[in-house]
Amino acid sequence: MSVLLISTYELGRQPFGIASPAAWLRKRGHRVTVLDLSRQSLDEAAVRSAGLISVYLPMHTATRLAAELIPRLRELNPSAHFCCHGLYAPMNVEFLRSLGVASILGGEFEEGLSKLADQLASNGCALGEQDGGSFISTARQQFDVPDRAGLPPMEKYAHLNIPGDGYRIVGSTEASRGCKHLCRHCPIVPVYQGVFRIVGHDVVMEDIRRQVAAGAQHITFGDPDFFNGIGYAMQLVESFHREFPGVTYDVTIKIEHLLKYEKHLATLRDTGCLFVISAVEAVDDTILNYLDKGHTRGDFLRVIQLFRELSMTLHPTFVPFTPWTTLDGYLDLLRVIESQGVIENVAPIQLGIRLLIPEGSRLLELEEVRNKIGPFDPQLLAYPWKTADSRLDALSENIRALAGAAEQRKESRFETFQRIWNVSHEMAGKAAPRLDPQLQPNRGVPFMSEPWYCCAEPTPQQLVSIGVPKPATKAVGATLQAAANGFV
Repeated sequence: MSVLLISTYELGRQPFGIASPAAWLRKRGHRVTVLDLSRQSLDEAAVRSAGLISVYLPMHTATRLAAELIPRLRELNPSAHFCCHGLYAPMNVEFLRSLGVASILGGEFEEGLSKLADQLASNGCALGEQDGGSFISTARQQFDVPDRAGLPPMEKYAHLNIPGDGYRIVGSTEASRGCKHLCRHCPIVPVYQGVFRIVGHDVVMEDIRRQVAAGAQHITFGDPDFFNGIGYAMQLVESFHREFPGVTYDVTIKIEHLLKYEKHLATLRDTGCLFVISAVEAVDDTILNYLDKGHTRGDFLRVIQLFRELSMTLHPTFVPFTPWTTLDGYLDLLRVIESQGVIENVAPIQLGIRLLIPEGSRLLELEEVRNKIGPFDPQLLAYPWKTADSRLDALSENIRALAGAAEQRKESRFETFQRIWNVSHEMAGKAAPRLDPQLQPNRGVPFMSEPWYCCAEPTPQQLVSIGVPKPATKAVGATLQAAANGFV
């Protein structure tokens, strides 16, 4: 069976979500082609020759891009069996069906994708419909080492910038999937429902080993929360450092876990962890309670102090614009970032992000949310909402534009923050206090060349890369921009 696995976008990383199933499928004798359309052009010959085409949907942006891509794929190869796999596939079943997608796999998808290919190869027929419309498996799998053959080399992906020390080539892997926690806004929750799965020590180490041999100088662990399995995590980083003492890494960990497992943070630092990403989301305890984040404003401030004492770097991420955000609350967030000396730690795009409410979100459990949203919009793949204060909607758009322009100009994060600070105070009708760059820490902050976030809508460049004809790109981009109104 000729299988084509496609990724449209995965945060500037080599996509684990096609490298992993590629290993499973090749091991079973299938002919596999992989395409990462964030870094490669659409290979029409590969599309036409495939019997099974599966598009990887790990996040909202990837799914929006896939919505533009799949009709083009079906034009090129109407006889292929189409599948979507990944976190956002089972969350958008009806929409994907309307595009002609026959099989939809979520959770631990490798085994299901392999069985689908086997059955298509043996008799040309797909697997039967799953009972009850469930397309999700959280069963334990025996993972294979990801097969990255055919993907662009790592140097084509996002790299690590280290002030005063140049840049490093970045590899990536996953040590676990899913999450023990049930944050209301998190897209992992509708699929995994509090379950998390280990990839396996030997598999992860071999994946890292191969990437280091290919030139990786830094590894990103893409786990939703690296401390979900604390014993496993610590064993892994110690093995990592013993074998690769000169290679650094980064991880993502909840604020709650950073406090609970405080005693392990020094080990992260000493084994080469350059920074920790943490989804703080807000500094307003009322909003954090709505999101069921499991931490408070005070917890966040304690973690900042703890990291400062340990000489570690924290990269907080935020969802500043929610149905409960006020202008004063937004200014308070900016003041916290400035007063805590973490301006350089926050990618400017993080300050313009709006809350996404996809199908299946736990936020829909709240009457407070149901009263604020409109009907599900299949074009946006989300429930639209607006703030009570229209100035906030305009401010969110303005800040995203400022962040995008700053990225093009290679502007410093402090300069961009100052622009956002001034615009926000002006919107609130208040004089903006002067920011003193001397009050920010002198120590350079390492950061990725492609910031960690799921952007609001596909860019024209992304649309071109997936095969949307250039004359149509402006129109498609304008439609998405007008409709999106600032979704994560």
